[in-house]
Amino acid sequence: MFTDGVTGTGRMQRLRGRCPGARDQMGTIRDMTVPTEAKSTVTGISILLYSDDRATRDAVRLGVGRRPAEGIRVDSWHECATADGVMLAMQEEVFDVLILDGEATPYGGLGVCRQIKNEIYDCPPILVLLGRPLDGWLAAWSQADAVVPHPLDPAALAQGVAGLVTR
Repeated sequence: MFTDGVTGTGRMQRLRGRCPGARDQMGTIRDMTVPTEAKSTVTGISILLYSDDRATRDAVRLGVGRRPAEGIRVDSWHECATADGVMLAMQEEVFDVLILDGEATPYGGLGVCRQIKNEIYDCPPILVLLGRPLDGWLAAWSQADAVVPHPLDPAALAQGVAGLVTR
């Protein structure tokens, strides 16, 4: 026990008078903490990403990141470079979000989006990457749930994915 040097009284003795209830009648310190429950409400998601351009796929993965929003974590990415790969992956796995590149060739993400929306019952939400903001009417035709135009903005990508997951 440390003493204050003047009166020889230790710090614990000084605190005893300031913190009534910190010690019981026997002089033992009682636990004054309140138990709390830490709730982990992090939602893990899997994303299918379709683009024939590897640079676009890399930009999307970097833009969305590992945590697009508070409480959302990207657990897995499944990348496809062809429309047939997308349809095969949709039959084999379950995804939480699809990101389709509208500028992909020879089958664009807008056409693939419309095909998925019309052929797959209860399909996951779809975010489409558009070549220019004026192509919004094409996104409406394709029945896309969200749109992000080129050039890709990382904040818009993360917000788009988070919006689709939380709706």
